[in-house]
Amino acid sequence: MNIKRVAVLTSGGDAPGMNAAIRAAVRSGLNKGWQMFGIRHGYQGLINGYVTPLGARDVGGILERGGTILHTARSPEFKTREGQLKGLNTLSENQIDALMVIGGGGSQTGSARLSEMGYPVIGVASTIDNDLYGSDISIGVNTALNTALEAIDKLRVTASSHDRAFMIEVMGRDYGYLALISGITGGAEYIIIPEVPVNPGDVVAEIRSAYNRGKSHALIVVAEGAQCNAEAIEKYFREHEIDLGFEIRTTRLGHIQRGGMPTSFDRLLGTRLAAAAVDCLEQGRHGVLTGLINGREATTPLSEVASKKKELDLSLLKLARILAE
Repeated sequence: MNIKRVAVLTSGGDAPGMNAAIRAAVRSGLNKGWQMFGIRHGYQGLINGYVTPLGARDVGGILERGGTILHTARSPEFKTREGQLKGLNTLSENQIDALMVIGGGGSQTGSARLSEMGYPVIGVASTIDNDLYGSDISIGVNTALNTALEAIDKLRVTASSHDRAFMIEVMGRDYGYLALISGITGGAEYIIIPEVPVNPGDVVAEIRSAYNRGKSHALIVVAEGAQCNAEAIEKYFREHEIDLGFEIRTTRLGHIQRGGMPTSFDRLLGTRLAAAAVDCLEQGRHGVLTGLINGREATTPLSEVASKKKELDLSLLKLARILAE
């Protein structure tokens, strides 16, 4: 595989550490004598032809920045065969020999489609949800967890001061990793995740139990994708006029978890995975995702990444309930 020109794009939700990955991809590629290009606004930018050259100075001073200098977007059009063919046409017109896609599940499904069509593409695992098959942890997860944990720690202070219960809703889509880990490390009394159905009555019973055990406050961490989410619980409380012993307040962290400066872990992870992806392309290996498995860079076929579901370690939920006593 004779590579001379490689393009990089970021797709889907932004994640802290994406810029570190862009920087590593560009400078590693330049070191191999390649010409490097960035595609702005994800797959939609690929369809629209937003291709720009990237030199070493273009990616200087971006390690500490959250988000992505290439910007990102979701592209329903790219999910269609017609949109994918438009993307391939952009790559052909710009004489791009290979494409690197930094993103999560939807992004790597797009990568898999391009790979199936015979184009050299490689993925880099990046999503704060940590739901991507092929990597134990993805770029952005560590920063998002620390953001959620900082919020939980601060809410615990005011919850304790006012004898209140706080419900904190975190991101993660349909995967409960962020809620589970931030709940355990934040000392939550109850954690609600999509993988384990509960009903509002379960929550009421647990918070009452915490009150009866003499606790001066309580924290409930809820994953946004849980069926029994914060909105459902609030509605139940209103309709049943339940006395928990505590006043209850709700905080939704939302997109604040995507922002801010990436941690050193995410900067290093983005650097490692993107550099590994460049090495794979040099070796003629494509159609794979670079991720971190058992502490080492590893590759997984994009066809598996697009078709397999990552399992959550539910033994941690049992541990969380033991520690909440």
